[in-house]
Amino acid sequence: MQLTGIHHLTAVTANAAGNHAFYTGVLGMRLVKKTVNQDDVSAYHLFYADGLASPGSDLTFFDWPVGRERRGTNSIVRTGLRVAGEASLSFWRERLEAAGAPHGKIGERDGRLTLDFEDPEGQRLSFIDDGGAGPSHPWDRSPVPAEHQIRGLGPITMSVPDLGPTDMVLTQVMNMRQARSYAQGSATVHVYAMGEGGPAAELHVAVEPGAAAAQSGAGGVHHVAFRTPNEEEYAAWAERLRRLRVPSSGPVDRFYFRSLYFREPNGILFEIATDGPGFATDEPLEALGERLALPPFLEPRRAAIEAGLKPLATA
Repeated sequence: MQLTGIHHLTAVTANAAGNHAFYTGVLGMRLVKKTVNQDDVSAYHLFYADGLASPGSDLTFFDWPVGRERRGTNSIVRTGLRVAGEASLSFWRERLEAAGAPHGKIGERDGRLTLDFEDPEGQRLSFIDDGGAGPSHPWDRSPVPAEHQIRGLGPITMSVPDLGPTDMVLTQVMNMRQARSYAQGSATVHVYAMGEGGPAAELHVAVEPGAAAAQSGAGGVHHVAFRTPNEEEYAAWAERLRRLRVPSSGPVDRFYFRSLYFREPNGILFEIATDGPGFATDEPLEALGERLALPPFLEPRRAAIEAGLKPLATA
């Protein structure tokens, strides 16, 4: 039983309209689902992805009125966005420069060309050259040319003060394999691979024993989700966590996918999520993200929920 890669990553914004403007207007991603946090319907839950809303391409945000994240360990510290080739990295460097987005230089990290940058709230992101391997599903209405569009997520980097407890969960509970390690500044980063491996299926764990713990907020990450292909394997993961006495949420139906939540030993929230049913379950594929979508159990509350949300004025 193997996880097959990164499913989605959910982060925090305190400015839904500005967030929407940056991720659709600057990064050229498609808003594939405009919905609410199912556990807090006062907050948007915005999903950005590729043209087909493919699993593994979803970068999502909760909109909460909170201050900025205090950076530190015991947290997810950087999200990789895969693009194809050095020419794409050069395109993005120029585009970020024109948009006034903080960014570094194109360089090599873990054998891959990389361009680090931040969104307007300090969310730490990187463009990663994945060599163009695997499928690509550009969005035909993106302001970014198809050949330079974001292909999906990965790798995801997290920070912990001590590798041992996290390694035990990743390898003995989640069946990941430690593939290699590399140095980044004063930290050693250990690469854990899932399924067929590659940047779409890697979790990078930076060990930073002297760092203070992070404090959550806007510009930070709420959780990372890993892919499981179907309901049968999803049920097997729920049973595995129960049998190994790992505290978890138990099965949760998010309507667009099935979820299972638990925390690794440093408190970082993990999710295992199914590839389906998908975002076209309640909207036509060609019209994803154009209206507020609510799962059936929230539909009777639509009027009250809509009244409590601010319009995405820059949409």
